[in-house]
Amino acid sequence: MLQLIYTSRSFGFDDAILAGILLDARRCNVRDGITGSLVCRQDVYLQLLEGPAEAVEACFARIAQDDRHLDVQLKVKRQVESRLFPEWAMRHDPARSWMWSASDVENGAAVRATPDEVIAIFERIALDHAEAAS
Repeated sequence: MLQLIYTSRSFGFDDAILAGILLDARRCNVRDGITGSLVCRQDVYLQLLEGPAEAVEACFARIAQDDRHLDVQLKVKRQVESRLFPEWAMRHDPARSWMWSASDVENGAAVRATPDEVIAIFERIALDHAEAAS
């Protein structure tokens, strides 16, 4: 199973654009066997996709061509044994207080983030969800 994480900047972000992104993602991801999580706000998208390699690669190719995303940067592409978000066609996570501030993003935090840093963000989101469900 392939796990892929990317960052991008949003173009014209608002609630309607977010709703459209989530609707498209959930529809396509259910069809393609992809799960994942999307953290998005006005200044940054951070998304994890996981599933069959061909499906994840095709999804990422569509995202890279989507005009709602600017400066798409692949941060992680790795094989994994299990999913972090097995129950979520696309989990939407609002901005987290422990993540980058707006000034951090403006100063390049998303661009400079290492693979280990972005993986840790999603591991924490998955853990927070698991603890909340307990």
